[in-house]
Amino acid sequence: MKKFRSLLTLITLLMLVSFYSCSEDDMPDLELGTVVAVDPSLFLEGTTVTTVSCTLSDGTVTTCYRIVAGTPTDHDMGPWCPDNITDGEEAGGIWLENGEVYDVDGEFIKNLATFYNDQNWLMYDANGDIYVTDSEDDCINAANPNVGAEYRNYCVECIPEYITGLTQTWLIPTTPVKLTNSASFAGMGAGASGPAIRGIAFNGVEFSASAPVDNILGAYTIAPFDDAGGHINVHQGYHYHAATGASEQVIQGDGHAAMIGYAADGHGIYEQLNNDGNEPDDLDSCRGHSDDIRGYHYHVDAPGSNNFINCLYGAYVK
Repeated sequence: MKKFRSLLTLITLLMLVSFYSCSEDDMPDLELGTVVAVDPSLFLEGTTVTTVSCTLSDGTVTTCYRIVAGTPTDHDMGPWCPDNITDGEEAGGIWLENGEVYDVDGEFIKNLATFYNDQNWLMYDANGDIYVTDSEDDCINAANPNVGAEYRNYCVECIPEYITGLTQTWLIPTTPVKLTNSASFAGMGAGASGPAIRGIAFNGVEFSASAPVDNILGAYTIAPFDDAGGHINVHQGYHYHAATGASEQVIQGDGHAAMIGYAADGHGIYEQLNNDGNEPDDLDSCRGHSDDIRGYHYHVDAPGSNNFINCLYGAYVK
C-alpha cells in the first residue's frame, strides 16, 4: 500500500513539473482581441465629461462617461440657405441626395424643378430672392412633419440664436463591451430599441439618425446642412447628418482613416476612407471591423448617404 501511494505521489509530481515547464507557446490561445477604452481627453473644450455608474443593454454594470455639450467650438455653424439665386456656394450649405453631396448655392435653388423633375418647385420670387424662414416660429412650423401649405417652397433655416443655452447629455461606456449579435437603433424595424443617436463627435455634437428627407421634400421644402454636415432644430439643437471632415479629427500614424468620435457603445468612429482613398473591404453589417491598434471600430458611410453607421456591435446605455 505504501509503495502504491509513493508511486501515485511520484506520478503527480511528474505531471505538475511537466505542466509548469510548458512555455507560453504551448499554452492554449486565449486572445480575445484588442479592447480600447474611451479616451475622455479627446473631447474638446466646451464639453463636460464626468464618470458615473451605469448599466448597459446586456446587463453589464460598469461606468460610463456623462458628456454634456452645446454647440461646436471647433467650427462655425452655417450658413444654410442662400438669399438669392445669384449667390455662390459660400452663401449656402449642402444637400445630400442619392449618395452625393451638392452645394446649396443660388443655382441649386433655381434649378430644383429640374433636379427633382417636378415643376412644382419654385423657391424664389420674380427678383430671384429665395423664400427663407426668418423667425423661430417659422423654423419650428416648417420643420414639423405635417408642415402647412404656407411653408411650401421654403428653404428652412434654423439659426444658432434659437438654441442659446441648450445643452444635450450623452452616456457612453468607459470601456466598450462587444456583443455577439448586432443591435438595431431606435426606430429601425420592428422591435428595435437601441439608442436614437449613432455617436458623438469630439466637440460633443451628436452623430444623428438619417434626416427625414422624404418628409422634407414631400412638403416642397429644403432644410440644408452646413458644410460640416449639420443643421439645427430647436429641440435637438445642432446635430450632424454627414461626416464631411470639418469637425475635430485624430490622425492615425499608420495610414488608417482619422478618428472623429465615439459610437453610442463606446467603440471608436473613423472617417470612411483610409489615407489611400479606399474604404476597408472587410466592414461588417454595422460598418465595423477590428485591428490590433484600435480594436473593434466603425467607419462612417459616405457623406452623401445621410447615414453614419448601420447598427451597433457593442452594449449601450438604455
